[in-house]
Amino acid sequence: MKKLILSDIHEKLGGKMVDFAGYYMPVQYDGVKVEHTNVRENVGVFDVSHMGEFVVTGEDAIAFIQKTTSNDPSLLMDGQIQYSCIPNDDGGIVDDLLIYRFSANKFLLVVNASNIEKDWAWLNSKNDTSADLRNMSDFWSLFAIQGPNATKVLQRITDVELGKMKYYTFQRGKLAEVKDVLISATGYTGAGGFEIYVKNDDALKVWEAIMKAGELEGIKPTGLAARDTLRLEMGYALYGNDIDDTTSPMEAKLGWVTKLSTDFSSVELFRKQKENGVATKLVAFELIDRGIPRKDYVIVSENDETIGRVTSGTMSPTLNKAIGMGYVENDFSKVDSEIYIKIREKKIKAKVVRLPFVSPGV
Repeated sequence: MKKLILSDIHEKLGGKMVDFAGYYMPVQYDGVKVEHTNVRENVGVFDVSHMGEFVVTGEDAIAFIQKTTSNDPSLLMDGQIQYSCIPNDDGGIVDDLLIYRFSANKFLLVVNASNIEKDWAWLNSKNDTSADLRNMSDFWSLFAIQGPNATKVLQRITDVELGKMKYYTFQRGKLAEVKDVLISATGYTGAGGFEIYVKNDDALKVWEAIMKAGELEGIKPTGLAARDTLRLEMGYALYGNDIDDTTSPMEAKLGWVTKLSTDFSSVELFRKQKENGVATKLVAFELIDRGIPRKDYVIVSENDETIGRVTSGTMSPTLNKAIGMGYVENDFSKVDSEIYIKIREKKIKAKVVRLPFVSPGV
């Protein structure tokens, strides 16, 4: 397992450490529900330095990203961020990612930790341009400060006017007396806040400054388990669960980041799916009967016919009810459709609902 720069710090803070995507990561500290609620109502900080960062530069940078991602990066202005997918040649998704534009000739791609090597190999195999790709994943640390008090806490240690930053924009500035920190108005919780990219050499200083700045609010270190329940309440897709190499963005309701007027891998297939429809769709559901849905549980109809599978599920700490997402046949994908989750051979009644489960705080 690879260790984060601050792995020892997380152990001292009482973090329960696990193997996640080949990284030694804190899954929880005080408990999932405590950490989850603290982020929703207050402020928490995640060390997500396992994420991957690729820098793309050169005159062909925009052309390269255009041909390898499903959204339209030409719409980006300097300082803006775009959510997108990397489609494969078979109509599936290599990964989902964030694209940061520094200039017309410089971009940052932030990818999932579990896919760093796969993404790196795929992108390089598609690079028949003069764009230069650099894998900076082992040199940067990433902290996510999330929650309604995140701005208040971070403003104490930076001169960047955080309150004026729009969602999905970024700035570089001084934070905790460290220069050239990348401050991004993004997150994976729906609770509002920022993600902070720093060089590994500055990681400890920045982490300690964030924790000290948040003492008054009772800032808490927060683990992967709460990150998962928070993202699920928002209906954010998790790679490896809700999307993967076999799922189409059109099936995953990611048509909004699949710009069919541009050219990229599998675009012709996606155009046909847009025109003809897809057989299965990713839906959100909440359980009516008692039970907790888990990944790969079978979804059936009232007549006990298999109609799909669960991709993510949990007991929502905010709603105190069981929620989940999964792929179902198109006929069962409409809101209020009645479906059943097979849990220990029992049919547990559920219904399809709109996302998000919880109103966002951004």
